[in-house]
Amino acid sequence: MIKNKKIYFVSDAHLGLPTYEKSLEREKLLVKWLDEIKSDAKEIYLLGDIFDFWYEYKKVIPRGFTRFLGKISELTDNGIAVYFFTGNHDIWVTDYLPKETGVILHREPVTKIINGKKFFLAHGDGLGSGDKGYKRLKKIFTNPVLQWLFSRIHPNTALKFGQKWSNSRRDIESLVVENFKGVDKEHLVIYAKEKLKHEHFDYMIFGHRHIPLDVQLNDNCQFINLGDWITHFTYAVFDGDKLELKKFK
Repeated sequence: MIKNKKIYFVSDAHLGLPTYEKSLEREKLLVKWLDEIKSDAKEIYLLGDIFDFWYEYKKVIPRGFTRFLGKISELTDNGIAVYFFTGNHDIWVTDYLPKETGVILHREPVTKIINGKKFFLAHGDGLGSGDKGYKRLKKIFTNPVLQWLFSRIHPNTALKFGQKWSNSRRDIESLVVENFKGVDKEHLVIYAKEKLKHEHFDYMIFGHRHIPLDVQLNDNCQFINLGDWITHFTYAVFDGDKLELKKFK
């Protein structure tokens, strides 16, 4: 790893939620953070649900997010690798984002060696046992025939429906407060511990749960849940030696 360069990880900005005005405030803050880290960033990992709803037609994309998309394009144009992991809210990314902004797209968890350390990186949705309802829903969302049929709907109608459905499913602030019942009951922590029984990792980093967590799973593995950019504004950074969970001031 290049001296004085760092790797950054962030997730769950849910741009578009809950209103245009509120989303724009967070988008500007996220762009400010990206602008501040660009001087020492070697790679940036966007670990899912960056958008609260995203659907690409062949010739149409959702309106908005121009500041964020422009900043990402600037970073990749200047040689900073940006990896975009699809989450359960922006699962319908196809070729527009990679082609226009230069991000490297991932739809599945990734194992990667960085500076001699083994990382497991994932958004976190649908991993492990349980959550069968969502897993069935994900099969529907990723079905090529159903996606083709959805694309036949006029974009004004389809995108309005998708955004309304996504926004109405939950109140994220109450989800964070009410659903956290302790580290030992967090399903991603349980999943990570089970995976460690079969394979070694130095670091395991997830999004999805909107809760900032930094947990030592055993003597050799650190677990990070990135939190979100709705209530926490947290991210992780790896300097080649240690991984830290931080809050943007």
